[in-house]
Amino acid sequence: MIIFRYLLAEVFKSQLAVFLILMTIIVSQRFVKILADASEGELPGQLVMSIVALKLPQLAVIILPLSAFIGILVAYGRIYADSEMTVLHATGVSEWYVTRITLVLSLLMAILAGSVTLYLSPWATEQEYRLLEKADANAGLLSMVPGRFQHTSNEKAVIFVHEVGRGDNSGRLERVFVAQSGASDEPAGHAIVYAQSGSVSEDASGAQILQLEQGRRYTGSVSSPAFEVTEFERYQMQIREQEVEQRRRKLGSVATTELLQNPTSEAIAEWHWRIAIPLSIPLLTLIAVPLSRVNPRQGKFGRLLPALLLYLGYYSLLIIARSALEDGKIPPALGMWWLHGCALLLGTVLILRSRSGAQRFQAWLAGRS
Repeated sequence: MIIFRYLLAEVFKSQLAVFLILMTIIVSQRFVKILADASEGELPGQLVMSIVALKLPQLAVIILPLSAFIGILVAYGRIYADSEMTVLHATGVSEWYVTRITLVLSLLMAILAGSVTLYLSPWATEQEYRLLEKADANAGLLSMVPGRFQHTSNEKAVIFVHEVGRGDNSGRLERVFVAQSGASDEPAGHAIVYAQSGSVSEDASGAQILQLEQGRRYTGSVSSPAFEVTEFERYQMQIREQEVEQRRRKLGSVATTELLQNPTSEAIAEWHWRIAIPLSIPLLTLIAVPLSRVNPRQGKFGRLLPALLLYLGYYSLLIIARSALEDGKIPPALGMWWLHGCALLLGTVLILRSRSGAQRFQAWLAGRS
């Protein structure tokens, strides 16, 4: 039991460390991209953290198998390099026993990955689509960027804000310029408004209201030099929220129960992909445990590079098989099972090579030759 807990703890710590490092790197890259979109006015600033949070399940789907694979290689590579595994083998701990211990943790990770790929990730993707649709509908007023001309959501006005308040005055706009077309109170329908300050709000119906203070409104026709000038202390400009435009959904946002009812090749490929992620974790465990066996002179990272190349090959074949399924080049009944079978066969061969019976058989073959 002590050996069981020790090996399990070493592998889990390595897998957790790899997972956190990879997640930090990839999330940071996505965060920078989303932040750049927000700074350009394409996304409201208040949605940045929500979008990043909804990206986490999608990223975890990719990182979980890789972190499980690398974590095993790093943990057992260190144990082999420090000759601890040699001592364990001398006391009767076989490599098959080590594999079984590792499979316990891998099965738990596979269950976690399955819940993410089958339920959490589709839900997060759908919520992300809804947030982006809401942001598109509210574009213009709720995502003000100082120093930039921006269209309102109905494309009937252009707004320029010199400065946006911060801190306690975060809702205040300073020196606001508004150019309207289609103004209802003018035949030509053109108006220009300049105000010293303003603010943005929404009423109960969801309409967007821009309230301006201390300014002037110029109305008239562009073909006539005569303009009417109106000074005001307070002026409200209502721009109703446009209807939310449905974005084209990818199958990644479809719930698994609905996906199973879809007979198209794309839905079948998406289903096989979702179950391929959790299935790959125990299969990769069978490959990683024997590959982690290194000579103390090689160091704990002695076989990390060839193992990573093997992982990349397996993952690339999964992507190719998914594309072939979508195109109907692979029968749905076959799916990706042939790839999982090849991985299982490779892991079994690598495990059996270290068993005493296989070693005696190899020795017998060598003596016969």
